[in-house]
Amino acid sequence: MKFISWNVNGLRACFDKGFPKIMQELDADFFCLQETKMQQGQLDAEIEGYRSYWSYAEKKGYSGTAIYSKHEPLSVAYGLGVEEHDQEGRVITLEMPDFYLVTVYTPNSQDELRRLDYRMTWDDAFRQHITNLDRHKPVVLCGDLNVAHKEIDLKNPKTNRRNAGFTDEEREKFQTLLDAGFVDTFRHFYPDLEGAYSWWSYRFKAREKNAGWRIDYFLVSDRLKSSLSSAKIHADVFGSDHCPVEVVLG
Repeated sequence: MKFISWNVNGLRACFDKGFPKIMQELDADFFCLQETKMQQGQLDAEIEGYRSYWSYAEKKGYSGTAIYSKHEPLSVAYGLGVEEHDQEGRVITLEMPDFYLVTVYTPNSQDELRRLDYRMTWDDAFRQHITNLDRHKPVVLCGDLNVAHKEIDLKNPKTNRRNAGFTDEEREKFQTLLDAGFVDTFRHFYPDLEGAYSWWSYRFKAREKNAGWRIDYFLVSDRLKSSLSSAKIHADVFGSDHCPVEVVLG
C-alpha cells in the first residue's frame, strides 16, 4: 500500500502547475496534502478514482489539509478535539480497518520564534492524539512537521540553530514523539544519507543548490516496522517549495 504526503503551498496554484497529472503518475492509495490554502468551493479538486476529505482553516488563504483515498475509511475525524488547536484545519484522521492514517500541518514557530510557546502546546496535544489512537490500532502519520530532527536533516545546521524548525525545543518534542513508539520511516531505510531534503526556500536558488531541509515525514507505529517496504523523497517533483514524500507498506 502506497502513501504520498505533500505540502502543496496553495493547491489552486499547484493545480495550475500540473497537480492532477503528478498525482496520477505517483498513483498512491492515499495522497495527503498540507497547506492547501483554500476554502470549500474555491476549486473543483476532485480526482477520478479517489474520494477526498478536507479540513479548512477559518482564516482564508491559510493552512488547511486534505486526504485523497482510493479506499473508503470506517470513519473520519477532523482536528484534535481541542478548540484552541482546531481553528486552522491542520489535522485529518482516517480510520481504516487495520490502521489510522493521520495527516498534519504542524504550526510554524515563525520569525523570532513568536509562536514557539504555542508550538510547544500544540506538539503536546498532537502527541496525545497520536498515542491515544495507537492504543487501538497502529498509526501511519504524515505531513509537514515543521522540524528538522537532526543536523543531517538540513543543509546549514550551524547557522539555523535558533531558527524556527531547528530549535532545541522543537527537536526535543519530535524525539519525544518518536520515543512514544514511532519510527521515522525515511531514516529507517537511510540512517546516514546526507542531502535528502523535502523543502527549499524560494530565495537564493536554494533548490538549485539543494540547500534544503527535511521537514516532511512519514512516521509509523513501531509495530508496523516489519511491514515497511520502502521510503522515498520525490525531489524531482516540482509545483511547490516542498516535494512529495512517500512510504510503501506491505
